[in-house]
Amino acid sequence: MALTISQKAGWGLADMGIVVFVIIKQLLILSFLTNYLGVPISVAGLVTSSVLIFDIFTDPIVGWLSDRTNTRWGRRAPWIVIGGLVMVLGIIGIFAAPSEINPNSAAVWVGLFFMVATVGFTMVAIPYGATAGEMTTSPTERSTMTAWRMGFASVGILIGGALIPILAGDSREGFFNAALIVSPLILGAIWISVFVTRHAPRIHKPSLLNPFDMLGLVLKNKSFVVLTVIYGVMTLAVALITAGLPFAALYLILDDSNTLLSGMASGLGIMATMFAAFVIGSILSQAMWVWISRVLGKVIALTLGLTFYVFLLYVLYLILPSVNVTAIAGMFVLAGMANGSYQQIPWAMYPDLMDVTRTQSGEAIEGAFSGLWLFGQKIANAFAPLLLSAFLAGYGWQETTEGRITQFPEAVDALHKAITLVPAAILVIAIFSLVLIYKPMVDKVLR
Repeated sequence: MALTISQKAGWGLADMGIVVFVIIKQLLILSFLTNYLGVPISVAGLVTSSVLIFDIFTDPIVGWLSDRTNTRWGRRAPWIVIGGLVMVLGIIGIFAAPSEINPNSAAVWVGLFFMVATVGFTMVAIPYGATAGEMTTSPTERSTMTAWRMGFASVGILIGGALIPILAGDSREGFFNAALIVSPLILGAIWISVFVTRHAPRIHKPSLLNPFDMLGLVLKNKSFVVLTVIYGVMTLAVALITAGLPFAALYLILDDSNTLLSGMASGLGIMATMFAAFVIGSILSQAMWVWISRVLGKVIALTLGLTFYVFLLYVLYLILPSVNVTAIAGMFVLAGMANGSYQQIPWAMYPDLMDVTRTQSGEAIEGAFSGLWLFGQKIANAFAPLLLSAFLAGYGWQETTEGRITQFPEAVDALHKAITLVPAAILVIAIFSLVLIYKPMVDKVLR
């Protein structure tokens, strides 16, 4: 049975709330600790990565439990509804650090509430990802669902990367107020999505497999495992860019007040302006990537998108630092279009591979697949801030409670390379892996 437009759009809506937290953990927490709570960047990176490493091990547990859940509301909905509330409470707690707290205590405070939020995130994201494989087996419908999802995700990126910094007003107290304001948007998107899709097709029968047998079935799907690893490599590149962007907005993208968007950058802030440009590009690209995927195939479409991404990162390396906010915003529109391929296409690819295991084994273990899929992504997200902070600390990066201070030229140059050349090199590895390893494997499996 074909899904209705409201079901496809409603399913995608949840990702708006999910992605707000993704942006918070990738973009804001490291910067918040270092620039507003006075935590040394090496310590901040360790705290951030430690929590994200802990989060990695909750994925397979939640995936297994959601596959075995049996309620009148189905296997996934209770996890998503409760997890959304836990995630929001954790987000508010992160930014509620008392004003008189010392840097060491601040690191512990943020770390604990960050852990709560990540548990809630896992309770939402794993079951939600599993529903993509349950609602339809049509690759075309999945591409359309993912386009809706990534369109709403782009709005989530705008909320997390632009609206929160604007509401925060460059102060630690402002971040707490911003968290209170956006929390209803996060929770509303997740809960409304569950309500709108309540009559969509589902697999209600719980799996009786033990976690090791489930894991064995997933790992037996070699194409899925390879795609998961490659997606993790892509995510590492994107996570490095995201973690470094708040620092780039302070030290690499300046405003000489003489360009078209200078007024916008002055009013909203440079980071908010860049994120707005990025989101515009991402939204504009969603239909394009669906069309390219249908015409050329998903693997070729993704390869083209990543190649374009590498080119843009090299151009950014050449033109940064820059005082031309308008030119950099234009580059971010293009970067958003390239990032649209990373956002959309892999998420439309991996449910096709879940179908292979379901057909061969008769087991509906989409939660286990979703858990391993996000496992690779979370490993990359966990190590990105640690790598960035270690890299910057090695060149003498200075912490502050004032938002911006004068940094050593060597440290600024290290930041410059860390958000352009390094992720570009990582994406090149992903491109070669897609073409030389994954494509030959998947062509045999899905032909």
